[in-house]
Amino acid sequence: MRRDTAAVTHVRLRHPYLDHPAPIPFAHRGGAADGLENTVAAFRRAAQAGYRYFETDVHATLDGKLVAFHDPTLDRVTDGQGRIADLPWSRVREARVAGTEPLPLFEELLEEFPEARWNIDIKSESALHPLVNLIARAGLWDRVCVGSFSESRVARAQRIAGPRLATSYGMRGVVGLRLRSYAIPAALRVGAVAAQVPEAQAGIRVVDRRFVRTAHERGLQVHVWTVNEPERMEALLDLGVDGIMTDRIDILRTVLDRRGAWA
Repeated sequence: MRRDTAAVTHVRLRHPYLDHPAPIPFAHRGGAADGLENTVAAFRRAAQAGYRYFETDVHATLDGKLVAFHDPTLDRVTDGQGRIADLPWSRVREARVAGTEPLPLFEELLEEFPEARWNIDIKSESALHPLVNLIARAGLWDRVCVGSFSESRVARAQRIAGPRLATSYGMRGVVGLRLRSYAIPAALRVGAVAAQVPEAQAGIRVVDRRFVRTAHERGLQVHVWTVNEPERMEALLDLGVDGIMTDRIDILRTVLDRRGAWA
């Protein structure tokens, strides 16, 4: 199946982070299909499969260490227990994902994968300043895009870091963009480079031709999460979305290869 070229609007490059032939394939939590999400093993496998864009999440420990992990607690995917924010790194580092893989510090991932680009979801307020400080200290401006469900949180990150930091819209920004797509006035934060969205939320369709067109008219890329079925990937690519986040890195690679869109 070939992309419906009528649906595609070329988006002017707004940030070096996006300097990749669209559509961008993102390894969601490194490719979480086998249960080893957000581990060095998962990201290593994604890199070996040819992925250059990784999606991850960050929490801060009690002593301010930035951990690449999705949940606020260790309980769901590790053999440990407790809230990360309430535990020192010396305790968190003992936990094992699926009983085998340690949790990485985000700084360790940057060192392990020096060519990778990272889409980072700031999961807690306590992680905001450590993340921005790390980005500034390491000069990672071209390698990261920061997002959050909280629009106010990601807006604060942008204010602190300035225009060098690539950001996506939080939930309030996405709602505003959806309203704009129906010609309903809504305030939108200036400076975001992407709308990173689910296909639907609470049974309401988010990503359609109208939404993609409105985003592109504002110079925004559209990245959709988390898409694991090939037919859904194909339909979204036909709409002209600019990136797909997936747990099934094998399937997305196959779909893009078939379309001649893997780069």
